[in-house]
Amino acid sequence: MGDSKWAAEPEGTVWSSAIIHVDLDAFYASVEQLRNPELRGKPVIVGGARDPDGHSVIRRGVVSAASYEVRKFGVHSAMPLMTALRLCPFAIVVPVDFPAYREASRNVFEILGSVTPLVEPASLDEAYLDVTGSIRRFGSPVEMSRKLQKRIKDEVGLNASFGIATGKTVAKIASDFDKPCGFVVVPPGREREFLAPLPLRALPGLGPATENALAGLGVTTLGELSALPVDTLERRTGHHSGRSLWERARGIDNSSVSLPVLPKSVSREETFSDDVSETTALQARIRVLAADVGGRLRHDKLAGRTVNLKIKYGDFTTITRQKSLGASTDADTAIADTASELLSGSWSGNPVRLLGVGVSSIEERSQMDLFTPVPPDSVIDRAMDKLRERFGDDAVQRGVGESLRDMDFRGSDLRELKKKT
Repeated sequence: MGDSKWAAEPEGTVWSSAIIHVDLDAFYASVEQLRNPELRGKPVIVGGARDPDGHSVIRRGVVSAASYEVRKFGVHSAMPLMTALRLCPFAIVVPVDFPAYREASRNVFEILGSVTPLVEPASLDEAYLDVTGSIRRFGSPVEMSRKLQKRIKDEVGLNASFGIATGKTVAKIASDFDKPCGFVVVPPGREREFLAPLPLRALPGLGPATENALAGLGVTTLGELSALPVDTLERRTGHHSGRSLWERARGIDNSSVSLPVLPKSVSREETFSDDVSETTALQARIRVLAADVGGRLRHDKLAGRTVNLKIKYGDFTTITRQKSLGASTDADTAIADTASELLSGSWSGNPVRLLGVGVSSIEERSQMDLFTPVPPDSVIDRAMDKLRERFGDDAVQRGVGESLRDMDFRGSDLRELKKKT
């Protein structure tokens, strides 16, 4: 565990700037342990696509997340599942379930937004909060963080680590200092003291190449880095990079918490357990991938104008193709039909290892005119979204040809669809 002197703020501390970094502990694995109590306290690996029987595809999968119980065996993210299971043969592997993780993330972010509108998502499980303007209403940043940490545990069931500092860089390092369930406070003026004993790689953005370059100067800690003349560092790593490293090693970071911007794209990929050579199978997977992309667009009230297709062959050769539509869309069929067209025009016929469907040129979905009829596809998509939300992602899927997508979709059709589900 970390040094207890960083667990609280001195009495009378004045925060002219207060940034909180929140990092959910072993997020994917923790969500799986929350959903399945039998997994709690056991070594859990999240990774691989779901096979027809609901199990993870081991042979080609990679570790997306590892519980703390399995990390002590050397298992970490991005490691091949086969390697992870050699390190810990008794680990329990569960397939990735992004809809569940997105839902848990949304619940956490709702709690974070209760103390400040200035929340910058860094990922599904990580965020920066600027609470400088919230101190008068909610108390000190430390008080806010304690309450947020407890609410996330009580209301969502997840553990989170908190770092509180005057800037984003130190707050992020602090949240990782004492995991899991960490709570580290770096009061104003003590940033350099906190950072000094830490290794170089603790600084976000300082990679192995820079670490090696600094090792040639005999520098191994952030304290030693901050003590270098800045011009020496600029000559070794470049002017802009050197200045940035030198300042951040001293705890100087004036970057602001930024509100979310529209994503550049929304996509979904699937790596097959065995290479696929059948056109019908590839077309069927395109429709499943397109439904996931469309559902995410609709949930976030977004639409996109360009449909993208990614194909990775068995020899790892990868191609991407795209086509722009006449108007932005969030419709499953429009995305799937365009991706299928791209497949027909670009697939060599060689076995496919990975297939991906995405939408780019994203914009906010404009409100429809009151006098414009709602397209049947739009009604179907939203009805299916609700059914999947209630009964699970596999509860209902579109057919092809004489299928749901061709129905004159009215209330009676919806009632029949619900009965079948």
